[in-house]
Amino acid sequence: MSGAGRSSAGQASVELVALLPLAALIALAIGQLLAAGAARELAGNAAEAGAAAMLQSRDAAAAARAALPGWSRDHADVRVSGRRVEVRVRPHALIPGLADRLAASAFADAGPPA
Repeated sequence: MSGAGRSSAGQASVELVALLPLAALIALAIGQLLAAGAARELAGNAAEAGAAAMLQSRDAAAAARAALPGWSRDHADVRVSGRRVEVRVRPHALIPGLADRLAASAFADAGPPA
C-alpha cells in the first residue's frame, strides 16, 4: 500500500474515534426523549384508570398505581382531588436531576358528581 493510502486510512480511523463520543451523546439524548414520551403515555393511562375506578366507586389512587408497570410505580405520584385524578411519572434518567425536568403529568376527570 502506498504512503498516501495508509495516511488516509489512518485519518479516517482518527475521525471515526473522534465522532464516537458525539454519536454516543446523541444516542443517549434520543433514549432519554423516548423515556420521557413513555412516561407521558403511562401517566395518561394511569390517570384514566383512576378516573374509571372512581366512576365504579373504587379507590382511584390504587387503580391508577395498579395501571402503572412495576418500574414506574416507584417513580410516580398520584393525587386525587374531588373527581380529578392526577398522575406524575418521572422517567429513568442517566443524569441526576434530569428526571424531574422530564417528568410527565396527566389528569383525568370523572365528570360531575352523580
